[in-house]
Amino acid sequence: MTRSVRRTRRSRQSQQGWQSRRTVRAAGAGAAALLVLSACGSSDSGSTAQSGSSGSEQLSGEVTVFAAASLRESFTALGERFEQEHPGTKVTFSFGGSDALAAGITGGAPADVFASASPKTMAVVTDAGDASGTPETFVRNQLEIATLPGNPDKISSLKDLTGSGLKVVLCDEAVPCGAAARKALDASRLKLTPVSYEEDVKSALNKVVLKEADAAVVYRTDVRAAGEKVAGVEFPESADAINDYPIALLKESRNTDAAKAFIALVRSAEGQKVLTEAGFLKP
Repeated sequence: MTRSVRRTRRSRQSQQGWQSRRTVRAAGAGAAALLVLSACGSSDSGSTAQSGSSGSEQLSGEVTVFAAASLRESFTALGERFEQEHPGTKVTFSFGGSDALAAGITGGAPADVFASASPKTMAVVTDAGDASGTPETFVRNQLEIATLPGNPDKISSLKDLTGSGLKVVLCDEAVPCGAAARKALDASRLKLTPVSYEEDVKSALNKVVLKEADAAVVYRTDVRAAGEKVAGVEFPESADAINDYPIALLKESRNTDAAKAFIALVRSAEGQKVLTEAGFLKP
C-alpha cells in the first residue's frame, strides 16, 4: 500500500469520526432540550392545575345571620342574591330586636354574622369577646311616624302624638328604635305615654297595620316596606336620633369563608344599592 493511499484512508477515518461525534453531540443536545421542554410542560401543567384548583374552590354550606328586625326585607333580598351567586350555599336569618339577638349570641346561640341596629347592642357582643375583628357600620337609619292609611288623625309632628285620645305605640327602650325614640322625645322635652312598648320595630309597626294603634314611632325603612298599609310622617327631631348599623363576623362562626362573603356583599355597591333603595342612609 502506498503512502498516499494510507494518508487518504486516515483522512477519511478522521472525517467519519468527527461526523459521528458531531451526530452524538447533536442527539444529546436534542434529548436534553426535550427533557427541558418536558419538565417545563410538566411544571406549567402542574401550576395551571394547581391554579385552576384554587380558582375553582366554591363557597358552600349554611350561613346563619342574626339581624335587626328592620333589616328583614333588605337582607332577605340580599340572601337570595347571595345564594344565586354561590350555588350550594344557604343563608338562614334570625330577625328580631337587637338586644334579644345579642343576648342569644352571648348565650351561645350558633350564628355566623350579627347585624345590629345600634353600636350599643353590638357592644354587648364585642365586650363578651364573641365578635371576630372590629364591627363596621354599613348603613344608618332614621325614625319616622307611621299612621293609619290616609293619616285620618292629621298627625304632622312628634308633638301631635302627645294629644289625648291617640293610641301610640313605641318600641321598648331596650331596643335601638325605642332608645332612638326616647332620645328624640327627650330632645323635644315631650312626654309621651304609649299604649304599649313592643319588642322590636316590626311589632310596633304591625300594631298600626292591624289598626290596633293610631300611630307608632318606627324607622323610615319600615314605613316604606309597609307600602299602602300605613302613611309616613317625617319629623325634624329624628335627625338627632339617627342609628348606625354595625355588622360583624362572629368568633364561633362555623362557616367563616361564606360569612365573610355575605358581609362583603352587604358592604358592596350592589348591597348598598339594595339598602338605600329600602330607605337606609349611607354610613
